[in-house]
Amino acid sequence: MAGNTATRILTHMTTDDGRLAEILRLMQLSSPMLPVGAYAYSQGLEYAAACRWVEDESSAEDWILGLMGHALGNLDVPVLARIHRAWRSNDAAAVRSWNERLFAARDSAEWQAEDRQMGQALARLLADLGIPEAAAWVDGPRTCFLSLFALAAARWNIAPDKAACGYLWAWAENQVTAAIKLVPLGQTAGQKILSAAVAAIPDIVCSGLALEDGEIGFTAPRHAMAGALHETQYTRLFRS
Repeated sequence: MAGNTATRILTHMTTDDGRLAEILRLMQLSSPMLPVGAYAYSQGLEYAAACRWVEDESSAEDWILGLMGHALGNLDVPVLARIHRAWRSNDAAAVRSWNERLFAARDSAEWQAEDRQMGQALARLLADLGIPEAAAWVDGPRTCFLSLFALAAARWNIAPDKAACGYLWAWAENQVTAAIKLVPLGQTAGQKILSAAVAAIPDIVCSGLALEDGEIGFTAPRHAMAGALHETQYTRLFRS
C-alpha cells in the first residue's frame, strides 16, 4: 500500500508540467559536487579577509550579499538570461557575443582564469553528458562558466529565472564556504548568511532580469582590487 501511494505521488509530480525534472536538474547543476573546481576559488575574498575588510559574520554577509546584489545581479543574471535565450534559439553568434562581453567584465587576471578554467571543466562535463554543443568550448581561451551553465539550463529545460536562482545560490554557497575557512566563521554563522542569501535571491533575480541591454554592468572597486592584489598575496589557500 505504501509503495502504491508513493508511486501515485511520484506520478503526479512527474506529470506536473515537468517541474520535478526541472528542479532535479537545477539541483544537479547547482550542486557543490559539480566537478568544475569551484572550491579552489574565493574571488578576492581571501585578500579581503587578510586585510580585514571582512573580519566577522556581519562584514562577511555585507561582502557576499553586496556583491551578489550589485555585481552578479546587474551583470551575471541578465547575461545568463540572454545566453539562455540564444542557446534555445540556436543563435551561436549571440552566445559568443554575450560570452565575450561577460569575459571582458572579469576585471582581474585571476578572475578571468577562474572563469575560463571552470567554464572549460563544465564544457567537458556537459559534452560527456550528451550536450554536443559544449565540446567546442572545452579549449576556448575565453570560455565563461556562466555560458555553459546557461547551455545546460537551456538543454535541460530549466527556465532562466530558476537557472539564475540556482546560479546565485551556488555562488553564495561557495563564498560562504570560503568565508568559514578564511575569516574564520562557525558553521551556524555560515548558515545565517546563506539564509540571508535565500531571502535576497528572488528580488535580485527579478531586478536583474528586468534590465535592458544598456543597463547591464557593475562597478565594484574593492572587489576588483582584492582580485588583483590576491595575485601577489604572500600566503594563499585559494587560486583567486
